[in-house]
Amino acid sequence: MHASLNLRATLVSLLLLLLVVGAWHLATLPTSAGADAATASAADAEYAALMGKSVEAPKRSGGFPTPLEFASAAAGHLAHPFYDNGPNDKGIGIQLGYSLARVGIGFLLAAVVAIPVGFVLGMSPLMQRALNPYVQILKPISPLAWMPLALYTIKDSSLSGMFVIFICALWPMLMNTAFGVASVRRDWLNVARTLEVGPLRTALCVILPAAAPTILTGMRISMGIAWLVIVAAEMLVGGTGIGYFVWNEWNNLSLTSVLFAIVLIGVVGMLLDLVLGRLQKLVTYVE
Repeated sequence: MHASLNLRATLVSLLLLLLVVGAWHLATLPTSAGADAATASAADAEYAALMGKSVEAPKRSGGFPTPLEFASAAAGHLAHPFYDNGPNDKGIGIQLGYSLARVGIGFLLAAVVAIPVGFVLGMSPLMQRALNPYVQILKPISPLAWMPLALYTIKDSSLSGMFVIFICALWPMLMNTAFGVASVRRDWLNVARTLEVGPLRTALCVILPAAAPTILTGMRISMGIAWLVIVAAEMLVGGTGIGYFVWNEWNNLSLTSVLFAIVLIGVVGMLLDLVLGRLQKLVTYVE
């Protein structure tokens, strides 16, 4: 039953992909005006040849890229993903590596801070009430609003990007950890108290396993936000990264490369969510 459902879902997904590609192809077909221009260009080239002059073949400029152009650009980027020809000419693999490194470091720093603090908030109603106003004030602030302050104080674009990732990944993990810890069944805590289990062991052996699914949910949300924010941050500060790659290719008027980068960003984000989703399944339990 489960395998049949997966097969049908895969077939539906492939059908939707074919429909999208087909609509894309139809939308990028040359119009009648474009065909007339192409005929005129061919006539000009033939006249120039009769006059003994050489004219370069007209190139397609402007317009949204076709699926074939996109596939050609994607193959070109994937064929040599790690070349390095200077600051403004790096392979997509190198740019993606810079972005993943920034996201990974900022995400891990956020986890180191958010999970212990979330435990404190979940286990102590006093601390939760005391810190909740600050959390509610800082949580709605856009992570990119911190970028000017980070650039001014840190004076390094790469470290500033990591700081922005830290800020945006902190709050979902913190709130979900606090909620998961506070939602642990009282019966389990009472049993631990009856057995005279110490606070640290109770936290590690009772509360952490019980709250782990909720904590992983917060980490999945944080990772999605972090991957979204790093692209925007790199477009602002430049230098390296997949966001800078998108902005640089736009400045070069290469819509095919921009579209390829957009698809790649989505694929990488999906893979990151799948990894954390698999971890969440490993720690999920049935009561």
